This record gives sequence, C-alpha cells and structure tokens, in this order.
Amino acid sequence: MPWYNADLHIHTCLSPCGSLEMSPRRIIGRARERGLQLIAITDHNSTRNVRVCMECGATEGISVIPGCEVNTQEEVHCLCYFPHMEAVELFQDYLERQISDIPNDPERFGYQVVVDADEQIIYEEPRSLFTGINDGIEALEKVVHQLGGLFVPAHIDRQVNGIISQLGFIPRELMVDALEISRRTSPAAFTSHYPELAENCFLQSSDAHYPEDIGSVHTRILMDSPEWDHFRRAILVKRIETMNVPPFMDVS
Repeated sequence: MPWYNADLHIHTCLSPCGSLEMSPRRIIGRARERGLQLIAITDHNSTRNVRVCMECGATEGISVIPGCEVNTQEEVHCLCYFPHMEAVELFQDYLERQISDIPNDPERFGYQVVVDADEQIIYEEPRSLFTGINDGIEALEKVVHQLGGLFVPAHIDRQVNGIISQLGFIPRELMVDALEISRRTSPAAFTSHYPELAENCFLQSSDAHYPEDIGSVHTRILMDSPEWDHFRRAILVKRIETMNVPPFMDVS
C-alpha cells in the first residue's frame, strides 16, 4: 500500500485574499512540481471552482478532493470534504441560503472569480465570501455528514478563526473526523498543550492562497489509491503522517 503526498487545504482565485494567479491550471501545475498526488480545493464559503479543478487534475494525473472551507456563525473555519460533485452541488445550494447578502469589497479583499480551464473569468461572486455564514458549527457539521462528507475544524492552533480560539474548546457533541493544524506547529507540540485531543487524526496542509505556498507543508496518507473511499477510510483509521516539510517527487 503506497503513501500519497496530499495538500488538503488550497484556495483558488475565488477565495477572498487569494491571488488571481490561483487558477485551476496553475494550481494543478504547481501541485505536480511539488510532488503532490492528491489535493483538496477548499475555497471560502463556495465550491464554484471545484469542478474545473477536478477536470484539470484528471488530465494531469492529480487527484482532487472536492471541498470547501466554511466560516461559521461563530467565526470558526471548518474544512468540509465531499465524495462527489452531486454532494458538492447540494452543499453549494446550502451555502447559497446561508451566505449573508453583504457585497464584496474588491479593493480590500480582492476579486472573487470563477474561471474555466483556460483561465477565462466566467462568473464573479458579488457577495462577500469572507464573513461567516448564518449557520453555527454544529448545524454545519450535520449537513456535511448528511451529504456523506468529512468534517475537519481548520488550523485549530491559530489565534484567529480556530475552534479553540473562538469557542475555547471542542464541543463533545461535535462529530469531527480529523483536526487540522497549521504549519506553525506539529501534532506532538500541539497535543503537549491539549493532551485530551491526542487520540484525534491530525492533518497538516498549506492553506495556500498563492502558488508558491502549495505543498509548503503536507500530509502523507497510506491508502490503496487516492479515491474517495480509500481516502475516507485512511482518515477514519488514522493512516496519516503530517509533514512540516515540502514533499518530494519520488514517493513510495
């Protein structure tokens, strides 16, 4: 069973504060350069650039997990991963109902654009994807699991938008499938302060908003192939290694 290099937290040009250089084509190209075999597209509060990233990835041999980074009512960032585009489309319908009708400020947060495989803009999101949705974290978790997805609180060690900084704890009733830490720590360092969380599965990804950040840290996943069922099982049984170094091209 091989190890796969995975960066499971990547933003496209749709995300606020993301570079317009983060087109699907460039993301896939950079992932190949960095020796990644698996990535996840996790734009803020939207999935509109997921499909084209999956299509670009398929042509270049890079597996793409469809996802989203949702900012909840409590201002907690959560990574949501889904098994297929049908679930993604249903989740996008949910997000459309939950996003506040606050206009985006391009001068402050950048343009929020959906592009095609040729890097042509086909849609600009007029509403701010920066603010929290109207649902809380527990409601979000239930929606993700109802759609067959995986639910992972993001960068939980951060002092802004992490679940611990925002809530002070992880609610016992919250069904988390893994926890993500930022590049600024490690599972051992983090759990030395929070030993009660040591039994969780930990992921570590780049949270890339710029091409040069893709693969700057990554997670190694032991699985038969980078397909959803194998990916999901590897997360749930914790066949995971976090790697706070860039990946290499030759992985066995």
